[in-house]
Amino acid sequence: AGMVESTGEGVTRFTPGARVISTFFPEWIDGRPTADARTLPYKTTGGYFQGMLSEYVIVNENGLVAAPETLDDAEASTLPCAGLTAWFALVERGHLRAGQSVLVQGTGGVAIFALQIAKAQGAEVFVTSGSDEKLARAKQLGADYGINRLKGDWAEGIYELTNDRGIDHIIETVGGENLRHSLRAVAVHGRISVIGVLAGSEISLPAGELLLKSPVIQGIGVGHRRALEDFVRAVDVTRLKPVIEHRYRFNQLAQALEHLDRGAFGKIVLTRE
Repeated sequence: AGMVESTGEGVTRFTPGARVISTFFPEWIDGRPTADARTLPYKTTGGYFQGMLSEYVIVNENGLVAAPETLDDAEASTLPCAGLTAWFALVERGHLRAGQSVLVQGTGGVAIFALQIAKAQGAEVFVTSGSDEKLARAKQLGADYGINRLKGDWAEGIYELTNDRGIDHIIETVGGENLRHSLRAVAVHGRISVIGVLAGSEISLPAGELLLKSPVIQGIGVGHRRALEDFVRAVDVTRLKPVIEHRYRFNQLAQALEHLDRGAFGKIVLTRE
């Protein structure tokens, strides 16, 4: 996130002085990304394209959107990846409706954004975590129920809390064998958004449960620019405030990465000043 310093010839979307945030996929504007069955769509900022850990960057105008008016630059910088991932899963692809139930796994950046977005949409939110302290913090943000995944079978906990109905939409941030538990916990014809692979990238599921419950299982790879623009407008309207556990300076990158390894509650950010 930052301010446009100057523009090149032919630039029409922004003028100097505009506050902007980057997009995760600079070339993915809307609809389907440019790719095919063989070539995966992974031309990302900070990967294929230049990253943002710099005082000045040169980017194509199509890889930027207007920053939300209600957030400062540090807060706005959390939207293009973690925030948009949660928004894309729940709203853009998930069509979340008021009164539905959402299960958020963990309390990292995507998870906390999912909690906030789900509550803003009028959903009932369940959170799993291995920390009672983090579950208490999640409830302070509006979570309706917290389940400590280290104190028993969390899917059984979902059965008890929902009278066996299960969860309409699960934000799956763990992957691996955990997806089997998400399949157990999801409601009939519910939805599982697969976002993280912390427990492993290989997935296998029991066919009977998958066929009879018939959930939508969708992979979420962040999202396109139009969805980010929608999300920015929603942030301004709802006054959603990203949860930032700590702000580090550019020269504190090593400490910031160590914090990530320990597991942040919400986001950490790097600032120039």
